[in-house]
Amino acid sequence: MSLLDDAIARLPAMLDDALRIIECESPSDDLEAITRSARVVGEVLGARLAAAGLPSEPERIVHDGVTHLRWRLGGPTRVLLLGHHDTVWPHGSLVAHPARVSDGVLTGPGCFDMAIGLVQAAHACAALAERDGADALAGVTLLVTGDEEVGSTTSRALLEDEARDAAAVLVLEASGPGGALKSERKGVSLYTLAAHGRAAHAGLDPERGVNAGLELAAQLPRIAALGDPATGTTVTPTRGIIGTTVNTVPAHAHVDVDVRASTAAEQARVDAAIRALPPVTPGAQVTVSGGVNRPPLERASAADLFARAARLAPSLGIDGLAECSVGGASDGNFTAGLGVPTLDGLGGVGGGAHAPDEHVEVAHVPARTALLASLVADVGERP
Repeated sequence: MSLLDDAIARLPAMLDDALRIIECESPSDDLEAITRSARVVGEVLGARLAAAGLPSEPERIVHDGVTHLRWRLGGPTRVLLLGHHDTVWPHGSLVAHPARVSDGVLTGPGCFDMAIGLVQAAHACAALAERDGADALAGVTLLVTGDEEVGSTTSRALLEDEARDAAAVLVLEASGPGGALKSERKGVSLYTLAAHGRAAHAGLDPERGVNAGLELAAQLPRIAALGDPATGTTVTPTRGIIGTTVNTVPAHAHVDVDVRASTAAEQARVDAAIRALPPVTPGAQVTVSGGVNRPPLERASAADLFARAARLAPSLGIDGLAECSVGGASDGNFTAGLGVPTLDGLGGVGGGAHAPDEHVEVAHVPARTALLASLVADVGERP
């Protein structure tokens, strides 16, 4: 039986597995929910691996209360399959967005980002083991983290250590438009620029104050001007706060700044420029905190893996496999930043990540599962 035929036969089980995972709500900021989600994901994926003679029980790695899961399917990691089980959806989201399959579409909170990707990974590994024996998965590790949606603060060191000596990292995040694989992701830098002035009574003696709000207002266009449309670099002031009371000249004001850049050089340029912004208002001061959060996933890191995927795709019924560049970041940014070949977007085909219309197109699930299995086998044979 071919990998595609196997995946087609597995489709009902894959949908059942995805529904079970979706129905266990897993908002990133609820550690108890993340613990429950880890248990369910461990049981669901582990059962599929066990049925193929692979290790079923994951290592449960808990950092600062966040539970991560790791299956080493045989020896040191050479191919890392990377995903996460936390979601952005708050408790109760299933009421308005129930987990179900209808008219060829899977819906529910986190279905696209990224329950279906986790399920496809486990079934792809199981299919390879059943076709070629458990030894075919030697060097393959499946790592499912619990805090990707909130910056991977407790999992970054874990996933970087796991990826460091790997030949390839295959990221199970949702695909791009039309099923495109993600061969580029912008890097993310996060800053807080604070303006410092001097408080005074706004009615009695405002002239004694130094207005931090006015200083911040002067800085906002300067911050935004650090973007560069030619390179795709965006610098966006987002959330801000000015002052404390309505009748006080504000002594403090600050704004958060989101930076997205396609290259490390652009991240460095913006970093230097934002830290060098001088104050404009006499008597005011400006300070900047923060920095690079995730390095970019540059295309050079993904080029060989995408070429392999494009070569394998036609035999699996995937015509015209495309690649895309996206502004959002993932844990693939971290592994690419280590210099490890990384290909992203190998999860489900659909849309609406983080939105009310989040969905997965069921018809694509078997082919995507077979593509992942084929890519794992290809990297294993020809690192």
